[in-house]
Amino acid sequence: METYLYVALIITSITLVAAIILQSKGAGLGNLSGADSGAVFTARRGIERTLFWVTISLSILFFILAVATVIVAAR
Repeated sequence: METYLYVALIITSITLVAAIILQSKGAGLGNLSGADSGAVFTARRGIERTLFWVTISLSILFFILAVATVIVAAR
């Protein structure tokens, strides 16, 4: 069981890092369409919104897996 948790934690962490990198690269893509990048707040639409919620979900899953791994390893 511990091995499965480690594998799931590694896969989740790699996917989370990729989602965060995609978000930072996507921040400058609004300039291609003429959007002002100096705004304090911009609405997330389409793929940006989906990527935002995927990142939040992956971070919650990562936290749960990390806690579960510590609990299983302590037994």
